[in-house]
Parts: sequence; structure tokens; C-alpha cells
Amino acid sequence: MTSSGMRYGAVLPGGTATEQVQLGVLAERCGWDAVFTWEAAYGVEPWSVLAAMAVGTSHVRLGTMLTPLPWRRPWKVASQVATLDQLSRGRAILAVGVGATETNLPDTGEEVRLRERAEMLDEGIDLIRALWDGKGSYEGRHYRYHSGRTDLVAAVRPVQDRIPLWVVGVWPGPKSMRRVLRCDGLIPQFRESGTDAGPDGVRAARLWLAENGARADLDVIADGETPAGDPGAAADEASGWAKAGCTWWLETRWGVQEDLAQRIAAMRERLEAGPPRGAAEGATS
Repeated sequence: MTSSGMRYGAVLPGGTATEQVQLGVLAERCGWDAVFTWEAAYGVEPWSVLAAMAVGTSHVRLGTMLTPLPWRRPWKVASQVATLDQLSRGRAILAVGVGATETNLPDTGEEVRLRERAEMLDEGIDLIRALWDGKGSYEGRHYRYHSGRTDLVAAVRPVQDRIPLWVVGVWPGPKSMRRVLRCDGLIPQFRESGTDAGPDGVRAARLWLAENGARADLDVIADGETPAGDPGAAADEASGWAKAGCTWWLETRWGVQEDLAQRIAAMRERLEAGPPRGAAEGATS
């Protein structure tokens, strides 16, 4: 971790499997700390891409941003992440949420009711943790898993004692934030704009989490776009979130409105410029 406690990742905008792997290798070479891929209903399969990145890199952390867990089989996700953790020698991160319904998704017949998805997310988190802990049984309202094949559970045990599991928390929603207490990282969303959003919202959310027993090492994630050609402005943007208590800055290029090729080119340019660290931080990181 850097001296300021902030680490830096990039969320890839898509592309072919080969293009994404190349960007992941580039990110490590240029000093980034993590690479995240987008997970779609149909598209380039992210866990296969991340596995290829794992073989071609040595220290960059790897994960999705993010996995809509209620629309996936939790035992399958647990298998994919644990396999990635083995191949990467302990560098996997799992980021999950209920799934967005307002982003022009294909109609696949999946559950769209928010209350049901929230319940499925809670059970999915518990089931995944149970499997990673070596347990072969889980019983819930939405999911059940029972297996006598202890050899399968043993073979896919993660390298990390505890794979970081980040979850979306909608501040200041108490039900959503209580879910964060069971996880390792907060991906903050804000119910309202203004004083409840941005760095001020992060400060308030961190205070609430600390008062309610969150992990002392809980990660808090910020994301956005910083300029490739202005290191000072980029560092200032990330620094504002670090001062609010964020531990990760994730660089995106979703704001590039041109076609995918242009978004990929913009991300490549940003990766090559390096993470938005301040001058003092860069000298000691």
C-alpha cells in the first residue's frame, strides 16, 4: 500500500478478450495496483480474461466491477473467484451488487424486484463465504447447496485467508449499509446529491460504519476520470477522496462518449500516464 493509504486501479471499458488482457498487462507495467473488468449478461467472459491476466502479471490485483450477484449462481461465482485467486497467487477481489436495471440490459428473465434481489445478494454473500471457508452446506430462502464432495471444496480453496469482498452500499440507506458491515469494502452510492454525496458522503458513511462495528481495515472505493495529461490535477482529484477516507481510486473512461475503440484508446493513454499519485506519495510508494 502507498504511504497515504490510497491504492489505484482501472476499470477497463471492454473490448475483445485479447485487448483487455493487453490492457491489464500494461496497467501493471505502468504502476497501477489493480485491474477490474466489466461483467455483462452476454459478452467477453470476465473471469476467463482475469485468469489470463493472472498468468501474464505478478502483482496487480484482479476483479470485476462489478458482479450482479443475484443474476449469477453464487457457487459458480465462488468457484471462479477462488480459481482466479489460485492462478494469481492470492490477488483476487470480488465486487458485488444487486445489479442495475436502468442500463438498457437485455431481457433475460432474471429477477428485477429490488427486495428480492437484495435478499438474494445477502444469501449469495453468505453462501460464497461458506464455500471459501470449506463448508459444503448452505440453506436459505433463495439458495441451497449441499455436497458430500469435500475433495472439490478442498481443491478450490483460495490462496488468501479472506478474499476481499466489496459490496455496493447506498448511503444513507440503513439496510444497504448494514450489508457492508459483513464485507471487506464499500462501493458507495449516494441516494441524494448535495451534502450527502461525494467526499462528504464518504466521511459520513465511514463514521456510521465505524460506530456500527465495521472492520478496521474496511476498504472504501472511489471512481472517476482524471486527465492523462495533467498529473497535478489528477492527483488533486484522487487526493480529495483519500482525505475523505477512501482507500482505492478506480480510474474509468465511461464518460468518453465516442465508440468503444475510442474508449479503449482513452484508457490506454490514461494507463500509460500512471496512477494519479501526488509527488510526495510517488516518491515513497
